[in-house]
Amino acid sequence: MSDMLILNGRVIDPASGVDAARDVLLRNGKVAAVEQPGRLSGVAAAERLDATGLVVAPGLIDVHVHLREPGQTYKETIATGTAAAAVGGFTTVVAMPNTIPVNDSVASMAWMLDAARGPVVKLLAMPAATVGSMGARLTDYAALAMAGAVGFTDDGKPVLEDEVMWAALVAAARVGLVVSQHAEDTRLTGGCSMNAGPVAFKLGLRGMTVEAEARIVERDIRLLQEIEKSEGLRPHLHVQHVSTARAMQAIRTAKAQGLQVTCEVAPHHFTLTEEAIGDYNTDAKMNPPLRAEIDRQAVIAALLDGTADCIATDHAPHAAYEKEQEFERAPNGITGLETALGLALRVLHQGHGMPLVRVMQLMSAEPAKIVKLTDRGSLAVGACADVVVFDAAAEWSFAVKESRSKSRNSPFDGAGMLGRVKATICEGRVVYRG
Repeated sequence: MSDMLILNGRVIDPASGVDAARDVLLRNGKVAAVEQPGRLSGVAAAERLDATGLVVAPGLIDVHVHLREPGQTYKETIATGTAAAAVGGFTTVVAMPNTIPVNDSVASMAWMLDAARGPVVKLLAMPAATVGSMGARLTDYAALAMAGAVGFTDDGKPVLEDEVMWAALVAAARVGLVVSQHAEDTRLTGGCSMNAGPVAFKLGLRGMTVEAEARIVERDIRLLQEIEKSEGLRPHLHVQHVSTARAMQAIRTAKAQGLQVTCEVAPHHFTLTEEAIGDYNTDAKMNPPLRAEIDRQAVIAALLDGTADCIATDHAPHAAYEKEQEFERAPNGITGLETALGLALRVLHQGHGMPLVRVMQLMSAEPAKIVKLTDRGSLAVGACADVVVFDAAAEWSFAVKESRSKSRNSPFDGAGMLGRVKATICEGRVVYRG
């Protein structure tokens, strides 16, 4: 593993409180030094990267991706999905368990994380909260935690029954990990394919109400309160892809009460509204669905004021033929690893004045905290040499035909982006060069 010097860049490392011109030395897969410009110029290194005019930041971390392996490798593989991640500046991704079969055991997790799968960046797994993600019987949290799980989730399905969610929160608290919840009361969303509102009415489609998301969030927060009082535990609830003002307000209130609640926002929810569906565009179909403008503004406000903890892509590839059918029959989900940084910089930084340090916090330092990665999400000396180098001022357009993902289901084909990745370095290895 060769040493690398990254010279003359603007280092933005929220975890270390650094936003200044610095040189960075990477050695043996770790950050070896971060110094004032010029102080490392005499150090011998096999490779030098001139980052003049560029941002040097901790590699991005995505706590919510679908890589489709095993079982649906015609959509994506671990190798292709993590290659797309590298293009987008991500050095760590967390795979959801809704594979075929469901990742709900130590054996299935070990298979997924085996180097034979060919991951380009660091791959972590969040196995199922319940056996088969059926919402009934808990998986073996202690054994899965020992095997390297970073949390538990039935993503794509909510843990719907109160007593099961209670048990999940208690079991996860006892092993010190997070329960990551897909907040959707499926008793209210049967047959629904988009947001409830005037666009759904115009298109003749059944719509998911705001209440369906908020009810699960509010229920889970109530369970946290009850568990803290009765069990003396402090569970960590993470709410996935929050898309509504009502759910975000519930999270804001819970945080003010001191409960351990975190949440993520997906780029499509702070960029697009239900209007993007247009004439039944299935590439704009996802769950939770694109919402009204008032909800889009609410999630942006939450990202700005600190209520929302991180940005996560919910990267969900599908084959073209699966999306090329009637809107109600087409599967939910879009790809997102290659567009997340460009959208965050365009919408949040350029459009709403979010400082670059906050964008990096949302995409590196905070995700690392949620899944308890003590050696990633920072450029502190001794941390893993995970780095993204990007031009924060570069304007470009995303071309879906050039994607490294196996799938092309993105509503952002041709969309303008801000910020171009020039290099992605994972554990000291250059895994992408722009």
